[in-house]
Amino acid sequence: MSEHYYSRKPTAASDRQVIEAVLRGFRMRFVSDAGVFSKGGVDYGSRVLIERMEIPEAASVLDVGCGYGPIGLTAAKLDPKNRVVMVDINERAVELTRLNAEANGLSNVTVLQSDKLESVRGQSFDVILTNPPIRAGKAVVHEIFEEAFRHLADGGSLWIVIQNKQGAPSAKAKLEELFGEGAVTEIGKDKGYRIYRANR
Repeated sequence: MSEHYYSRKPTAASDRQVIEAVLRGFRMRFVSDAGVFSKGGVDYGSRVLIERMEIPEAASVLDVGCGYGPIGLTAAKLDPKNRVVMVDINERAVELTRLNAEANGLSNVTVLQSDKLESVRGQSFDVILTNPPIRAGKAVVHEIFEEAFRHLADGGSLWIVIQNKQGAPSAKAKLEELFGEGAVTEIGKDKGYRIYRANR
């Protein structure tokens, strides 16, 4: 498979579908499409992260690799005072997230096309959330962690979800290298998924 969702311009023929999901008690509606991550429904890892993530009041939040938007849009829904920036390399995902923000009545969201965090250079965030693009390879995932560390405000936190079999141990080791061993906490595990929080 030469192409996957971690592509700037997906070539798969468009095949939009509507997904409904209850996330943190909110009934959300998303348009999905071929060529984006988990096009058939909100994936289990994202659901686990959404249920566990903790976001302070009126926070600045970054969702890295937002896909069609479930994680970041839920963060925006949790508090209208949150300012949520959502980034993805995939043009189709970016277009869908903008559409889905509007469909869910969210105006506190900015969506940008971005290779990793390049489109938010110079900005800092209280919370960074990511269900990282495992198919892009470990080097890309670890670069996202490095860039996230640089974009966190003092006292900010990075939240990630990752499957044990897809690199959770090496992800945790990389986070401890960046943030310091005592700064990384396993917040929960569910069906092979691990949620890590790294505090700056």
